[in-house]
Parts: sequence; C-alpha cells; structure tokens
Amino acid sequence: MKRTFFVKAVWDEEAKVFYSESDIDGLHIEAPTVNAFEDVLFDAAIDLIVANHMSAADLADTPIRDLIPAILWERPASIPAAA
Repeated sequence: MKRTFFVKAVWDEEAKVFYSESDIDGLHIEAPTVNAFEDVLFDAAIDLIVANHMSAADLADTPIRDLIPAILWERPASIPAAA
C-alpha cells in the first residue's frame, strides 16, 4: 500500500488560479490563493486517499500507524502579486 503522496500548487497566469499537480486520485484543486488551495487540500486529501488508495482489506488488516499517509505538500516558490 502506498503511504506517501505529493501535492504541488502551480500558478496558471491566464486563469489566475493555483491548480494542483498530485498523485492522489480524485484531487483536483483550483483556487485563487495559496491559502484557499491549502484549505481545500487539508479538507479533502485524507478522505480521497482513504477512498481511492486503500482497500477494505487494507483498512481491516493494517495497524493504524501504518495507515497514516504522508502528504508532501509543495508550496509555490513565489506567489504572484495578483494571487
């Protein structure tokens, strides 16, 4: 079972939003600010990992400490003034 996932916020200059690049199935974020992006990320990521990356057998047979995923969150190196 995969336990480490990544999420990166990328600025789309044309749309004026941050969008997500991630290996979490089902995680698609678009937000006008990094703070709004983080709010969605922290609200949805764990639920999506459990729903889309863990089987019922994983949940039943794996010790709880081994179920807790790591999410490597990469904030943008710079934040545009308009964001």
